[in-house]
Amino acid sequence: MAKIKGILFDKDGTLVDFQATWFAIGTRMAHKAADQDRTRANLLMEEAGYDFAHNRFRADSVFAAGTNADIVALWYPQATDVERRELVTLFDTISATEGALQAVPLLGAREAVATLHASGLKLGVATNDSTGGAEKTLLALGIAQMFVAAYGYDAVANPKPAPDAIYAFCDLTGLKPAELAMVGDNRHDLDMARAGGAGLAIGVLSGTGTAETLASADVILGSVAELPEFLAGRK
Repeated sequence: MAKIKGILFDKDGTLVDFQATWFAIGTRMAHKAADQDRTRANLLMEEAGYDFAHNRFRADSVFAAGTNADIVALWYPQATDVERRELVTLFDTISATEGALQAVPLLGAREAVATLHASGLKLGVATNDSTGGAEKTLLALGIAQMFVAAYGYDAVANPKPAPDAIYAFCDLTGLKPAELAMVGDNRHDLDMARAGGAGLAIGVLSGTGTAETLASADVILGSVAELPEFLAGRK
């Protein structure tokens, strides 16, 4: 088993509290798509993965695992290609700006990142949010300086669950995929880890995923707060 020398983190649900951060932002975008019709906006939210009965986003839904391009395709099926590109740009701008302003860090996430960085591990982010959104959020959380790179869906040819971000991170750091751990709260994080040959696929229960949806992980942790101790125990 290769020694882990680098970690790729998912962002929302892994470093950031998904529910607390994204409900208001998703609602704003849904109201735009629904021309400010609240009933229709709620239907769009449900269609994209919000469970109003339990006040949470569903695991592996478009909201939880998709990109803004996926949301636009779902909510604007009749839009032309030009209109879709304009809407994706708008939604990327909204999510990048508001996502950073409203980002709620998960308990212990910043401390865990600091500990892992201090241990010499190379840290990166692989998210299906935009790259700009990821970078702005890391700055807002005060941890950007601990990461060597952030890859959004728009930084690679193929977003998660494709392994492009793993290969890009390895090219940048000189690490081998087997020396990386991928950490995330959805199945597509684990699928990316497997596709890219990552040494560890780690699921966390701090986002939208459940023990059942994350069953393919090598290990499931409560949150990234447990990650330093877990990795230390593997030495």
